[in-house]
Amino acid sequence: MDSKTRAFLRKKAGAIQPTVIIGKDGLTDNVILQIDAVLETRELVKISCLDSFDAEPKYLINELANVVNAEPIQAIGRKMVIYRYSRKCKEHALEGFDDKNKPLNKKSN
Repeated sequence: MDSKTRAFLRKKAGAIQPTVIIGKDGLTDNVILQIDAVLETRELVKISCLDSFDAEPKYLINELANVVNAEPIQAIGRKMVIYRYSRKCKEHALEGFDDKNKPLNKKSN
């Protein structure tokens, strides 16, 4: 994934609330299944790590993305964002983004 696509997804992720929370037990099987399910329905997932979780999200994001076959988008503070294309999703996260990696202008001239 190139930097412009990642920037487009980061911008989109700014408007969503965390849908998965990782607690003190860390990446349990249930958390991974929950992340996988959300990726299947929404494509773009924001994950929040509680203070009781010891690992740093910026080090965990790549491992997590590999486990659920997704792309790491960003890790800032205690939050991570990952993306995975899904055919089941009704509204795709990359909608409004063309093949030339430039946001489509929605205004008609």
